[in-house]
Amino acid sequence: MNRRTSMQPNPSVRSVGLDRPLAWLKLGWADLWRHPLPGLLHGLAAAAFGWLMLFWAHEDFWILAGAFSGFLIVAPIVATGLYAVSRALESGQRLRIVDLLNVWRSQDPRLMHFGLLLGLAGTGWVMTSAAMVTSFAELPIIRPIDFLRHVVLHETSWVFEAWLMLGGVLAAPVFASSVVAIPLLLDRPVDVLTAVLTSWKAVAASPGPLALWAALLWLITGLGMVTGLLGLIVAVPWLAHASWHAYRELVD
Repeated sequence: MNRRTSMQPNPSVRSVGLDRPLAWLKLGWADLWRHPLPGLLHGLAAAAFGWLMLFWAHEDFWILAGAFSGFLIVAPIVATGLYAVSRALESGQRLRIVDLLNVWRSQDPRLMHFGLLLGLAGTGWVMTSAAMVTSFAELPIIRPIDFLRHVVLHETSWVFEAWLMLGGVLAAPVFASSVVAIPLLLDRPVDVLTAVLTSWKAVAASPGPLALWAALLWLITGLGMVTGLLGLIVAVPWLAHASWHAYRELVD
């Protein structure tokens, strides 16, 4: 079937229990070490991107914040090849590196359109964040150390708390729109709108488990970052493989 021209009807979703996010992590961990090379290459590329950004923009907080925010939002698209690896492992197959490259060479416009939407969301977050912090911080925020001193560690200002709340409000719809959308686009001939609506339906059907899943994604990614980005080498593929299993269980 040609997935670009023959679109399927809206998929149905399943409700899952609160214990399932931990099961997805366990399945993702198993996939990573059953076929480690593709995942570790993805993770190494993510860490290398982070090191490059730190080297290039370590004195410019907003460029650095924009780069890392963009990475976190677009990461599900970057992990598309690893979803294909997990799908192949389900049938006892192993994808070669060239097979992963072919996932991108297919130039599926649905994936490119969704990636563009995620990129726009990341840009909107950075611009909104910059406007709020620069408007209400007592001193100019130019370097990362300025943000730490004058926003995070400020004893009386509420800017950091408001910044975190704003981030949560903006991140929630992005997560709800993408939690199963990209694996669904890879796996089935549905359009972008259908994939996004299915993702929202999955969240509505299992709000507690998917809130826990979002927290685990952010926690593991954060731990990967505070290890000097070395932890991302494992965290990125682990979460990508786990996200495939989340999709498999959430979408009927």
